[in-house]
Amino acid sequence: MSTARRDRARAILAQLPTGTDPAAVRMRIEALERLLERSLVIPGINLPIGLDALLGLVPVLGEILTTAMGAYLIWEARNLGLSRWKLARMGLNVLFDTALGAVPLVGDAADVVFRSNTRNLRLLRRHLDRHHPRARVIEA
Repeated sequence: MSTARRDRARAILAQLPTGTDPAAVRMRIEALERLLERSLVIPGINLPIGLDALLGLVPVLGEILTTAMGAYLIWEARNLGLSRWKLARMGLNVLFDTALGAVPLVGDAADVVFRSNTRNLRLLRRHLDRHHPRARVIEA
């Protein structure tokens, strides 16, 4: 890894807040979702993919890692007080993504189409907007 890339990665990590307040959690989970689902673009077709699709190409270890990162989103959601029903929906999204990813070739294509982390982020954003309105981020 080049020095410039390493410095850029450190700068991004340094910007992420470490607090437990809803705004800090929101920033962390949005960054993780972006990394897992939309961190790269396939040239020519402009299709965004992330680590979820790339790590899915590694047979067992890739699925374990992406499932663990998806479970981290659920853990953060639990700490924010999401209902058991919403936590179960989030868990089913990750479980379904993991089950699809376990199927060779078909699972790799499904990781690009079925974005469980994006779905879970949408559920979490709705909760944050409703129960923690000060955590909203107004984008310019």
